[in-house]
Amino acid sequence: MQTSCRKATLDDVDELYELIKGYAEKGIMLPRSRAVLERQIDSFVVAEIEDRIVGCGSLCQLGADLVEIRSLGISEGHKGKGIGSKLVDCLLAEARAQNLTKVMALTYEVAFFQKNGFEVVQKEIFPEKVWTDCVNCAKQHCCDEIAVLKKLN
Repeated sequence: MQTSCRKATLDDVDELYELIKGYAEKGIMLPRSRAVLERQIDSFVVAEIEDRIVGCGSLCQLGADLVEIRSLGISEGHKGKGIGSKLVDCLLAEARAQNLTKVMALTYEVAFFQKNGFEVVQKEIFPEKVWTDCVNCAKQHCCDEIAVLKKLN
């Protein structure tokens, strides 16, 4: 089965919501409301197999040259098949198209990001992230996510 990646559309909001909700309920991804997904749909990409969404990810600009990969998730039964790496490749291509030079993520899946060319860094080097999202997070003072960074050419 061939996996393809494309920009998300408003028709994808319900599927994105359900996919992200599953991760959020496990405490490993921030929840996104349908309204937020509709407003931010242009920042999302989806992975499809036979016209069915099996993964998603988004970019959020944090600074003049810094963007964050967010909401990266793969539906159950499709993990470990390279779909996450395809989504990351698609998001990195989008960042390059926007002339951004640094891509970061906060993650529990460090090995996955390292396999995709990211390196572990101190999250404190991203004050843009801290003041944008972390300030509203329940785990703000006991964050257990690892920061990763990839510099683009």
